[in-house]
Amino acid sequence: MHHPESPAAAALYSAHLATLMQRADGALRRAGKQHLLIPSGVTKYHFLDDRPYPFQVNPHFKAWLPLTEYPDCWLIITPGQTPHLIYLLNDDFWHLPPRAPEGYWIDHWRISLIRSPDDARALLPPAIDCAIVGEADAALQSYVPDNSPALLDYLHYHRASKTAYELALLREASARAVRGHRAAEASFRAGGSELDIHRAYLAATAHNDLDLPYTNIVCLNEHCATLHYQYQSPLKPAEFRSMLIDAGASVAGYAADITRTWSNGDRLFDALIQGVDAAQRALVDGVREGVDYRHLHVECHHRLADVLRDVGVLKGSAEAAVAEGISAAFFPHGLGHLLGLQVHDVAGFAASDAGGHIERPEGHPFLRLTRPISAGMVMTIEPGIYFIESLLAPLRERLPSQRIDWALIERLKPFGGVRIEDDVVCTHGLPENLTRDAFAAA
Repeated sequence: MHHPESPAAAALYSAHLATLMQRADGALRRAGKQHLLIPSGVTKYHFLDDRPYPFQVNPHFKAWLPLTEYPDCWLIITPGQTPHLIYLLNDDFWHLPPRAPEGYWIDHWRISLIRSPDDARALLPPAIDCAIVGEADAALQSYVPDNSPALLDYLHYHRASKTAYELALLREASARAVRGHRAAEASFRAGGSELDIHRAYLAATAHNDLDLPYTNIVCLNEHCATLHYQYQSPLKPAEFRSMLIDAGASVAGYAADITRTWSNGDRLFDALIQGVDAAQRALVDGVREGVDYRHLHVECHHRLADVLRDVGVLKGSAEAAVAEGISAAFFPHGLGHLLGLQVHDVAGFAASDAGGHIERPEGHPFLRLTRPISAGMVMTIEPGIYFIESLLAPLRERLPSQRIDWALIERLKPFGGVRIEDDVVCTHGLPENLTRDAFAAA
């Protein structure tokens, strides 16, 4: 299936390709190889069955080309030469076969058409000269992915810095996701079930369940307390108190990842949403060159402790609540993660392009990004406050009602929780908020 092309991305593709060629050259020097081979991947089947799983393209493959649906293709990247695409164009009467390559990118590539996956072998350079990046099952006889750590450390580290082409696609993904979020809110207001809300989202984004960048998290009421709630219930609750929706969209393989929380008008829960939203906006403003993302994460704990204190849940200082691990019971996950070709993009802990690991702050085991922020990075900022009984139970045993208003927590538990998530670009100046810009434009 071919999707509408992006005029903005088309004009920026040539410069994007030049950047990738430069990075491939540096990575191949590290690996001591002459060619970079990237298989798109293969179709996988259910155990003891002939039904395929949805195809997931190799992220390294879709970095070079807006082709996300084509197994058994290969890229040959050789510094100083035109990049080479080996494209499977097979006959198939069971499924719709691929179309001939088309689009803004084809003039930049040497393209070889093959009729069967095995035909690629004759076109590949000698395996001994190649670094091969892909899954083990993409191997083609002697062409076995080696996923050289030296090569991947280099490519992954630099992938965090987005090209202008990538930013254009990420803006389009945000606009697409926002259309879904607006439809989801309308469905919630109209009394839709989780499944109704999910279907409204799909219709508005022109996605189906299989091509979303991740499975939509659509929660009503108490379900909002489950961080990665995995169901979409067709049953309508007796009372519509709250909705949390964490849902994205994809354009040419680049993802948006947005969360919004809505209330039916309960004054206390509205105050909680507004508090988290204000904290989130302040944290987005902190996305600046040179800032340590770990410090931003710890700042988030302090800001959320202030929100809990403002609504009356916490008594005493925010500093004490963070130091004693109280805030972590209400905000157990990390502030965010890198975003791009993958929703949780790679190299969030990388110390440099030669490898190394930047540890998480002590007591924060789920943070997904520890690198200093630099211009060109795209990341999520997603603070949340939740009422999760398994995390609150240990607090009940050690904290009396002089420290926490347990009656107020019982009043808020039926609403589940709040999360607000935006996708943010670090620039050389003020951060660019892809999500809020898309909401404003809509």
